Order: sequence, then structure tokens, then C-alpha cells
Amino acid sequence: MLLCLSASHRTAAFDLLERLSVGAADLGEGLVRAGDSVDGAVVLATCNRFEAYLDVDGTARADESRNALTRVSELTGVDVEELRRAVVVHSESAVAEHLFAVSSGLESVVVGEGEISGQVRRALEAARARGTTSPQLERLFQRASTASREVQNRTGLGGAGRSIVRLALDLASSRIADWRDQDVLLVGTGAYAGASLAALRDRGVTEVGVYSPSGRASKFATREGVRPITDLAAALERATVVVTCSGAGSYVLTPELVAARTATSPVFVIDLGLPRNVDPRVGELTGIELLDLETVRLHAPLSELNAPEDARDLVGRAAAQFTAESGEHQVTSAVVAFRTHVFGILEQELARLNARGAADGTTERALRHLVSVLVHQPSQRAKELARMGQGERAVDAFNTLFALGATLDEEDAAQDEAAG
Repeated sequence: MLLCLSASHRTAAFDLLERLSVGAADLGEGLVRAGDSVDGAVVLATCNRFEAYLDVDGTARADESRNALTRVSELTGVDVEELRRAVVVHSESAVAEHLFAVSSGLESVVVGEGEISGQVRRALEAARARGTTSPQLERLFQRASTASREVQNRTGLGGAGRSIVRLALDLASSRIADWRDQDVLLVGTGAYAGASLAALRDRGVTEVGVYSPSGRASKFATREGVRPITDLAAALERATVVVTCSGAGSYVLTPELVAARTATSPVFVIDLGLPRNVDPRVGELTGIELLDLETVRLHAPLSELNAPEDARDLVGRAAAQFTAESGEHQVTSAVVAFRTHVFGILEQELARLNARGAADGTTERALRHLVSVLVHQPSQRAKELARMGQGERAVDAFNTLFALGATLDEEDAAQDEAAG
């Protein structure tokens, strides 16, 4: 069974999202190790969203969402009651529709933003690298990428300029008269840094230096045609605008570092990092104006909150198709196990008859035909239930009547090995 624990800008305070994001890279492994019922986990952490997608044992579903919240609380240090107030739980077919909508930008602060689909893809890649995916999660996330591309290609939702970065620069433009006159210091070299640089250049910025807390500035600067920065303090003396979007886990700009500037010109600081790259106290310093993600979120245009109906329709259809295919896939494994079980009994009986000299070709053919007829109807009925979205009923029935749990587990393990 698929399960999603979702906290976003619509349900949680920015401070909570920031705290959850700190250990997001290790959380998937922790969730899988913490309990036998979790077969796979993919964690998505962005500037306005924290989500854990889980593949859990369907037999434990009554308690699994509560158990998962408890494990997230233990692994992140966030109080479980605070999590319950902020987290929305999606299960089974609702998980696919939610992720497809997220990946398509329908749930973003700026509806239709372009960065989120890449973040979803990288979340899956990170889970693969840590060995926490499952065949079901692989199919889910791959279909999410397909759905987001379809939305972008067939609707006007993915128009140019829709992004958190561009919204932040739009807000900053009320304080900056002419971007062409600015000397910008860019902190970070990841995907958000590339998007930020593109948005800055669209506004006419030509003077850009890049600093990387992890030492990757030179490679990024060569590729993008900007200045590499190794001395952050010296760069702050020159900069008139600072844009931070680093994945560093601690503050890059501190009050002490900024206060040490001898330059008297004002500086506009835009913090797009999560966790924050800039200590909030920096905004209290004279001559410093700080714009962070929380402020950007609060100023998102209300007109963007309603997504086009055609995009929602596409997502709904894609999710329904995924659910139907997943049900058929799940039932197929159960049907194969059922048929293997029944025909195994037949082979044992034929071997017993042959040992007694009581079987001939006619008897064997008759028995094989009889068994084929007997297994045909339940096999077909199981596939019908799958198409109706009730595949788990068939799987539970097969397992209850014929004790196929061990066989199904072996098939799942073989699928995991093939996917890995």
C-alpha cells in the first residue's frame, strides 16, 4: 500500500518545514530501517514542502500512518502532536493523484513553477542511491514525471517565468530601481542557483560572482560565465544584492560576517535556502534588507492559487490509470502465485498416481484440463476486481484461502532485485 505524509506551505509554518528539511536526506533510510512494515521510502523536501512517500505492508494499514508519524517525529526531533496538526495523510489511490499534482506544479506557491518536477525526480534518484525505493515507488515517481511533462506540453500551466526565484526577484524589484546597475553575489551552485542566475540575467544583471560553501564555485563559474568567489567577506564589500540558494546545513551569512563590512552602501539579501542560508538577525542590521522564503510565500499572488481545470483533469486521468495498472500488477502476482500453488498440488497428485501405476495419458490430460477450468474463473474475477480498484480484496482472498504470503514475498523480492 502507498502512503504519503505531506506538510506544505498550506498546512505548516515555515519554521516547521525548515526543521523537517534538516535531516531529510537520511530520513528515508531511517523510515525503512525503523519497521518491518515499510518496504520503501522516498522523501521530498523543497522550500515549501516536506513529504514522505512510503510503500507499506497492506496488512498493517490500520496503524501505519500513525506509526509513520511517530517514526518521523523520532528521526527529526519534531513533536509528534505538532506533526499531526501539520501533516496531511494520503493513502492508496490518493497518493498518485497528489504526487502527480505536486510534480506538475499544481500544489506550489506559484502554481505551475518549473523547479518542482526536477526536485521530484532528484528525490527518487536520492532514494535509489540509498537503496530505499521499491518497485511500486519506482512506478509511482516515473509516472509522476510523465504526468508533469504532459501537463506542461498540453496546457499553459508551465509558462515561462513561473518560479519561486522569479517571484522573489519580482518582490525585490520594488526596492531595486535598475537591476542592470547591481553587483550580485550568488551563494550556491545547485539547480536553484542556475535558475536564479537565469532569472537575474533576464532582468539585465551582468555583474555576478558565485560563492560555494562546498568549494564548487570555480566549476559553476566556468560553465555559466560568472566570477568565482573564494573570499566571502571581500565579496560582501562589493555586492549590492546577495542571493543565497545553497544546500548548506548551517548559516552562510551571519550577523558577525555582515557587520564586519566596511562598505556603507545598502545591500539587499534574498535568502532562497532551506534550511535558511541567512541568519534572520542579519535583517536587523543597518543597511541590510532581507527577503526570505517565508516572506515570498506570504506575497504569492492569490490569482495563482486556482489551477486550470484542464491540468487537473489530466492529472486525475493519469492517477486513475496508474491506480488501475498498479491493481492489475498486484493481482497478477497473486494470480501467478495461486496458479503455481494449485498446479503444484496437481503435480504432486500425478506423481503419486504414477508411483502407484494408476495414471495414464488420458488421466493426466483430464486432470490438467479440470484444474485449468477450476483456476480460470477466480483468476478472471481477480483481474476484474483490479480494474475496479478493488485488487486488494482478491489478493487478501487468495492469501487467506491458500496461504500465499510467503510466495508473494518471494516474488516481491525478485522484483526488488530486478529493479535494483
